[in-house]
Amino acid sequence: MSSRPSPLRLRCLLVLGLCAFAPLPAFALDGPSAATLPAATALDPAELDAWVEQVRERFEVPGIAVAVVKDGQVVLARGWGVRELGKPGQVDEHSLFAIASNTKAFTAASLAMLADEGKLSLDDRVIDHLPWFRMSDPYVTGQMRVRDLLTHRSGLGLGAGDLLFWPGSDYSTEEVVRRLKDVPLKTGLRERYAYDNILYAVATLLIERVSGQPYAQFLQQRFFTPLGMSATRFNADALQPGDKVASGHAKADFATLKPTFPLTWHNASGAGGVYSSAHDMARWVLAQLAGGTYADAHGRERRLFSAERQKDMWSLHSPMAIADPPVPELTPARPDFQGYGLGWITSSYRGEKLVWHTGGWPGMVSRTTLVPGRGLGIVVLTNQEAGGAFNALTMQILDAYLQPGQRTDWIAAYAAAAARSREKADLAWQKRVQARESGTKPSLPLSAYAGTWRDPWYGDFEIVEQGGMLRMRAVHSPLLQGSLEHWQHDTFLVKWDERTLNGDAFVSFALDADGKPREARMQAASDLTDFSFDFQDLLLKPVR
Repeated sequence: MSSRPSPLRLRCLLVLGLCAFAPLPAFALDGPSAATLPAATALDPAELDAWVEQVRERFEVPGIAVAVVKDGQVVLARGWGVRELGKPGQVDEHSLFAIASNTKAFTAASLAMLADEGKLSLDDRVIDHLPWFRMSDPYVTGQMRVRDLLTHRSGLGLGAGDLLFWPGSDYSTEEVVRRLKDVPLKTGLRERYAYDNILYAVATLLIERVSGQPYAQFLQQRFFTPLGMSATRFNADALQPGDKVASGHAKADFATLKPTFPLTWHNASGAGGVYSSAHDMARWVLAQLAGGTYADAHGRERRLFSAERQKDMWSLHSPMAIADPPVPELTPARPDFQGYGLGWITSSYRGEKLVWHTGGWPGMVSRTTLVPGRGLGIVVLTNQEAGGAFNALTMQILDAYLQPGQRTDWIAAYAAAAARSREKADLAWQKRVQARESGTKPSLPLSAYAGTWRDPWYGDFEIVEQGGMLRMRAVHSPLLQGSLEHWQHDTFLVKWDERTLNGDAFVSFALDADGKPREARMQAASDLTDFSFDFQDLLLKPVR
């Protein structure tokens, strides 16, 4: 078995680096007619089919669903390909995908609705509603506002605390949030942008506390039922028999595309739990573009949230750095500005303001994009971990509307970026291998490293000697178990049994003055490892 680390799981905001650069009408989207584009659209059906098939082939995506809305009408909601490799189920407009961090817009909208009702203010202190809430710094605890839960500027590092629910754990949402008091801060409150998920788990509890309803019930009553999102589920636990659910796919060890493991964010649903379809997401996008309004079953206009709240959600609260494009082909995508709002990113493209977000799940990545000035909305759902796929399709469709006479080959551009990313990762790994000191041995017998190791915020890892080698498992995360291969000196490489995790990590032990292991630190083995494997924040101590 190779010691080479696994590739990037393209998650919500890591994929951003490649992108940086009227009332709801009644309508039906059932059967073959859903694939038909109105004659007045800027999209050509044959051209769109060609784009999707090119993307599926270039990025090896089994199935894709797309929704496009324009000027209060659904232009398109349909699917291509299969829900799972080797099985006949086809992707259509009703196929359910994990929309992951696109869920954050629903969570932000929930708090906006509660603010409209006077049940809270977004400037309230979090401890005013959750008195037991604690961050690792008392000042931050006392000053953290409801708004700060949504804007990624708390002082936490990128993806801090994600191991508490990624890739799945047995902690409850409240247990996850209570453990925040031991998650280290990297910067000062509101000092800079750093994407996190865990504070959206806090927001989930806040919604439940203020509304008096479970989060699932709140979403169902306030969004899914009124908007006609009949197939949408608040997380994987709510999936029902007969649901057309897509399976995620990933390349295990860079080679074989296969279905990934099942997962539920039962303990951080407000950060990324929702499953939805092209059909249902079209209804959500229409309501967004209509200023938060929709038509009820009797054709009467109803409002989800006020125009003032929507303006707040779509405003830039946390400036985000704009990186240079990884390849020249992506230069036209570089925005003039970019920042995080409340559950949405806002940026520019070809003189238009974009409001958008991405989502990443094991084997499924997606993007929702709004162009408010053009009444345009685009949703792309995929069941493969290839961010270039949803980005390329989104940009192709944007160009069809924003500059139909001048096109960029975004499929080739994002393919070039993906190739460049792989090249950089291969080079970084080669340098790491070259720096490895061959011929070294651990300072101690393997049995000396065995035992229970505890981190203040995550909890316990167990290491056992088994068959002449070490095995490691995260006690609260069933998928995090694997074998420790000696790397050099007192550093080992843990290779998780589930190879589609793509999250192998180095485990380095430090010895005390008596020659006994006193602590262990972990570090992702590959530069491409998903940021939610926040191993670097762990400080493991032996439990005597």
